[in-house]
Amino acid sequence: MEITQTESGEVLIFALAGRLDAKTSEPFEQQMLAALAAGRRKLLIDFSSLDYISSAGLRVLLLAAKKLQESKGKIVLCALKPALKTVFEIAGFSSIFPIFDSPADGLTDLTKA
Repeated sequence: MEITQTESGEVLIFALAGRLDAKTSEPFEQQMLAALAAGRRKLLIDFSSLDYISSAGLRVLLLAAKKLQESKGKIVLCALKPALKTVFEIAGFSSIFPIFDSPADGLTDLTKA
């Protein structure tokens, strides 16, 4: 899996490519926790190049969401492929995370918050 971090104002963007599974979730978790420890409160996760997510990947997102909720921050997800969107709906995560069709839409939501 490839993780690319960029910034847009106060928003930290994680673009994920490949597979987010038990093998690859640890580096992503470390980067997310480091960002939160550094005081980042607005995160956008771009799934446009992600092909697969396992329960380990979902756990990392849930962990970040809980930590952001404690600090009054926000995480949004965007550009989920249909198969990934189905996983989020079945797992009940679509009610936990704001999900947007494009990174631009997610960024707009975070910058108005």
